[in-house]
Amino acid sequence: MRRLQLSFAALFVCGAVLAVGQPPEKAVIGYIYSPNRPLVPRDVAAEKLTHINYAFANIKDGLMVEGYAGDPENYRTLNNLKERNPKLKILVSVGGWTWSGGFSDMVLTPQSRKRFIDSAVALLERHRLDGLDVDWEYPGQKGLNNTNRPEDKVNCTAFLAEARAALDKAGKAAGKRYLLTMATGTNNSWIEHTEMDKVHASLDFVNLMTYDMAGDWDPVTAHHSPLFTNPASLKGQSCARSVDLFIAAGVPASKIVLGAPFYGKAWGEVPPADNGLHQPGKRVTVKLGTNFREIKANLEGKDGFVRYWDDTSKAPFLYNAEKRIFISYEDEQSIGLKGSYVKERGLAGIMFWEYNGDSEGKLLDAINRALRP
Repeated sequence: MRRLQLSFAALFVCGAVLAVGQPPEKAVIGYIYSPNRPLVPRDVAAEKLTHINYAFANIKDGLMVEGYAGDPENYRTLNNLKERNPKLKILVSVGGWTWSGGFSDMVLTPQSRKRFIDSAVALLERHRLDGLDVDWEYPGQKGLNNTNRPEDKVNCTAFLAEARAALDKAGKAAGKRYLLTMATGTNNSWIEHTEMDKVHASLDFVNLMTYDMAGDWDPVTAHHSPLFTNPASLKGQSCARSVDLFIAAGVPASKIVLGAPFYGKAWGEVPPADNGLHQPGKRVTVKLGTNFREIKANLEGKDGFVRYWDDTSKAPFLYNAEKRIFISYEDEQSIGLKGSYVKERGLAGIMFWEYNGDSEGKLLDAINRALRP
């Protein structure tokens, strides 16, 4: 493991000097969430992305529908980005944490699945999109107090296979190939409630949501998107562990996309031992902007917030001894090492949530540098 980690560091240093131009061959997938807010073309670096997953479409009465009134305009804007990057693919992501409540009912029968899939194909055709990203949080589990059933496990497999067949049929008629991807959980519970050895056959990418692995719902601080597991962590989660878990479940490495957060997680009332890492903590009571842009502009190296580096996890964190606030986040160094890991393991690429958290493109540039050959 030490030799592997040292090679990551070397690759990152070498990659840092490469110029950023067209996106690398590996997938660079940006989730864009813009509810009823018009997208501005100049704010999206289309030339540094291979795919955009627009979030979110909703499920209503068993059908896939636009999530917001402003979506049609935003889809037009996204399609126009192809003038700058003709290879860019635009997908719509359906569900998400808030809108996953309709999945279990929708996949329940062949008839209900077909009805939804037909509506999904129609939405893709209506807005000239390139594919569907399924963000079901989570099959067989309650998520946001959602309807769920033990049958979700097999019904999810059937739904994705039928969606793949329908997209292939529609794509043949349209002279194109529609993509089908899925955003997934990253722990044992997801594996237990799905059939990933079968599911992956229907998917182009398996997008691991390797973030939110810790948060202020936990009584002890931790990294929320560490590359490697720190033995001192009570939760024991990491990106590498999730990758190993999915490969062991039958998913080819070449379909796995590693997730990265463009935001941080904060705890308050954290004691100073080990600069706040793996210490007791509670919900922060003060207003604190924790997307990457805000962290860099207002917190890192300012007002008592000191950046530290966990070389075991390959992850940064901030600690403010006076305010007793701990923040786990992603930065250029850690995301660059993730890019090197993606290449080392033969993974498909990197996806991130969410584009607007890094308006200056510092993380996106680091991803592009790291993923180049």
